[in-house]
Amino acid sequence: MSVQEWLPFDKILASGIVKLKSNEYIKIIKVNPINFNLKSELEKESILNSYKIFLKTCNFDFQILIQSNKEDLSKHISNIKQQLIHENSKISEISQKYIEYINQLNNSKKSSSKNFYIIIKYAIKDNNTDNKESYIIQELNDRYFKIKDCLSRCGNIVNDFTKKEEIESILYSFLNKRDFNNNN
Repeated sequence: MSVQEWLPFDKILASGIVKLKSNEYIKIIKVNPINFNLKSELEKESILNSYKIFLKTCNFDFQILIQSNKEDLSKHISNIKQQLIHENSKISEISQKYIEYINQLNNSKKSSSKNFYIIIKYAIKDNNTDNKESYIIQELNDRYFKIKDCLSRCGNIVNDFTKKEEIESILYSFLNKRDFNNNN
């Protein structure tokens, strides 16, 4: 079986929606989350209530995908070292300890970034061809706006992808994580 036959994707529509070979359609949404730990108790309670509303109002299937990527901190360390040239000895000492700390984090693989995605799906329940793509696209976009509205109330930034290149890059990162991390 060739890779093209194995992959579940049929085509990427102009709207950024992916048609699968199983006659299902998906839309990928990226969520930039807030830092919950930095919020006050009152803000945390409000965020949790908004999240409960999100879960109750989404009466459709969706998947949450968290993608961890190890960070390359060498550029950051290089910038600090360049700035050390013009600093006094006390600041240089503090900066050197900071560089050691960053290297320790990097070596213990604790320095990573996370991307959060929500994948919403529209499945055609029967082989009826009356399900036109324009209707499916509208339904997925309606679901996207419902998710965006609810998660924005929690303070998150929610974006969808509409360009074919963006979708291809994300799908590539899902399927070939090691190669994708080495290239970025």
